[in-house]
Amino acid sequence: MIPKAILMMAYGGPGSLEDVEPYLLDVRGGRATSPELVEEIRARYAAIGGKSPLLEITQAQARALENSLNLAASDDAYKVFVGMRHWFPYIGEAVGHILHGGHQQVIAICMTPYFSRMSTQAYFDQLDQAMATIEKDEGIVLPKVIKIPFWYSNPLFIQALAEKLEQGIQKFPEANETNGKLLFTAHSLPAAIIDQGDPYEQQLRETAQSVAAQLDIPNTRWEFCYQSAGARNTRWLGPSLGETLARLAQEKTKNVLVTPIGFVSDHVEILFDIDIEARQQALAAGIHLERTEALNTSPGFIEALAQIIKLGGMQ
Repeated sequence: MIPKAILMMAYGGPGSLEDVEPYLLDVRGGRATSPELVEEIRARYAAIGGKSPLLEITQAQARALENSLNLAASDDAYKVFVGMRHWFPYIGEAVGHILHGGHQQVIAICMTPYFSRMSTQAYFDQLDQAMATIEKDEGIVLPKVIKIPFWYSNPLFIQALAEKLEQGIQKFPEANETNGKLLFTAHSLPAAIIDQGDPYEQQLRETAQSVAAQLDIPNTRWEFCYQSAGARNTRWLGPSLGETLARLAQEKTKNVLVTPIGFVSDHVEILFDIDIEARQQALAAGIHLERTEALNTSPGFIEALAQIIKLGGMQ
């Protein structure tokens, strides 16, 4: 039996400091990056160990998901492939392995739970383009492709996030007391997407509310904000984490626990933007800032992914 193929798609990140400039060239669609910005980004990766850990973590998630699915499967078998949007191995490479392997069904999932035409849709566009190219060049009959556009409301995913937040509160209870605050964060996108009816922000806020409700955290104890806005000269979704920390400092808040619900694994937006940059800003403002652990390969998260895949495979 040829197993069902699962295509896990993630953003991608440089595997070394030498990769930073060509990686940015890919992210920017071939437009050159200023030497100053290249050095700034390179310094960020140097500060977190000299590379992005995203590929290794995504591959570990893939192995754990494949094991979970195959242990539980009775009639079906699964093989999980990893493809990156902006670095090796690219989505097109993973698609090639799937098609040449003769898989008759592909379930495609982005490693972000929230849909946006500006971000998530770009992964599916690359998938479609790779499929069309191989079909045209090699005459391969394409398999059935099932796309999972979002999965932010899956109960097991919410539970996995709540478990990480609960663990964080247990280690840092001051953040959930009178002089503290819990901050949910996600990657900012250009604000114009809201005018276009994009569901990204609504899905994020629903997730934050669901996680807080699961732990009976009152609305007065938590807030939602954005982080890691790009360098493009446009208005970004806000408020930003930096702006929120500045306001909380003025309000004499002393303890902040950040829960980056917009991300499912450690990478530069967590390891640098929160752990280094935001923590330095908080410290300078008299705030003690900590962060909850990322989901990475936590058993609860892998169980959630397995359920999402099984439900998607029933389409």
